[in-house]
Amino acid sequence: MRDGYMRDDPLFLRWLGGQRDDPADRSSWWSPWLQLIEETTSRGVEVRRARVVSEPVSEYIRFEHEVTFRNVASGEQVRWLPRRQATGLALPGNDFWLIDGQVLLVHHFSGDGDFVDDELATDHRTVKLCATAFEAVWARAVPHEDFRLR
Repeated sequence: MRDGYMRDDPLFLRWLGGQRDDPADRSSWWSPWLQLIEETTSRGVEVRRARVVSEPVSEYIRFEHEVTFRNVASGEQVRWLPRRQATGLALPGNDFWLIDGQVLLVHHFSGDGDFVDDELATDHRTVKLCATAFEAVWARAVPHEDFRLR
């Protein structure tokens, strides 16, 4: 839900320097994380990622959008929601992964977008709040293949 993360991310820095990945050269961009997602989705587990973004988008979001082909190639479903369309939604203050509808892996970042800490949350009310928020975003969001940057 942030417009920028980890300004020292090597992938982002290479992208800023003009390096672009070739989707046809999978061996050059494939990673252990993508392998895990591919193995997970091949078992029939649905992995969905929703991104809430400001428009016009930041350079970091341009980078994320361009490299999202990797996520899609691994089996993730990815959707984008312009922040203007999220005004009527109650959203949590932090990014998170919802696992099996029961556990949250909450990501904490600094004001500059640097990773600080992860937190596991299992409180039923918190999990339900985040699950409901995610589904609301998902229902409004645009599939990656149809989302155009402004």
